[in-house]
Amino acid sequence: MSWTPYKTAPNLMLAEMWKELFEAEGLPARILPDGDIQSWSERSKFIVYVPRGREHVAEEILRKI
Repeated sequence: MSWTPYKTAPNLMLAEMWKELFEAEGLPARILPDGDIQSWSERSKFIVYVPRGREHVAEEILRKI
């Protein structure tokens, strides 16, 4: 599966919330720190990834909230 960056979150907690929202609606998601993975912290920016070609599903999920 190929992943594409969808949303940037200002911290780990918010990134995990987006990930859980997408997954609760059946859309797989991943989160990775923005930048060097070895120097991340909970206050780093994180990028939420969704499967390539499924960005429209993420948009529909966000429209519902």
